[in-house]
Amino acid sequence: MGSKVIFAPQAIADLAEIARHIAKDDAEAAVRIGCALIDRVSILESFPFLGSPYPKKPGVRKLVSSPYLIFYRVHLREGRVDVLRYWHGAQEAAGFAVGHRGCGSLSRDPL
Repeated sequence: MGSKVIFAPQAIADLAEIARHIAKDDAEAAVRIGCALIDRVSILESFPFLGSPYPKKPGVRKLVSSPYLIFYRVHLREGRVDVLRYWHGAQEAAGFAVGHRGCGSLSRDPL
């Protein structure tokens, strides 16, 4: 049996913001892309180390679902993968900010 994928509250908020943003122009696309982003992490159940390490934050990995980056942490002993953030690739990651909220914030730090 593989790892269980858990979505952090911030990842859920990111997905909601992404869907709201896309739905302004195309509601069907918002649903399609939102579902694709959720489905994308299912591969982590079997291959939790598939994504590359994120060098700015030890223990964090990133998985690409273009144009989005999915940040996550593997807890191998607990058999779990925590999805931390969904981040649009056009936003630069300049470092890590405490308390960052939402995809549309002026902060350019995903975590």
